Amino acid sequence: MTNYGLFVRFTLRDGAGEAFDALMQETTAGIRAHEPGTLVYACHEVEGAPNERIFFEIYADHDAFEEHERQPHTRHFLSERDKYVEKTEVDRLQPYAGKYPTEVEK
Repeated sequence: MTNYGLFVRFTLRDGAGEAFDALMQETTAGIRAHEPGTLVYACHEVEGAPNERIFFEIYADHDAFEEHERQPHTRHFLSERDKYVEKTEVDRLQPYAGKYPTEVEK
């Protein structure tokens, strides 16, 4: 099984941090409850950059990522995020070395 990952940087609109973070709390609750193939979904504030958010995502494989994209909580996030986000940068990752989760939670 080959893990698949994303590194996403969101630049938020001025004053949108609290609302964006609330949307993410809602979204990550759905991810934890319904996505066993999502191994890591970590949202970070950036020290010294209050309008920046970094997401680090690791999926069991590309199929698990596609399943994540189909989930209602993910679709809701994608439909709402433009209210809060000024810019989105996405790097698609193919992990090849390091310490990564290797098994899907049961």
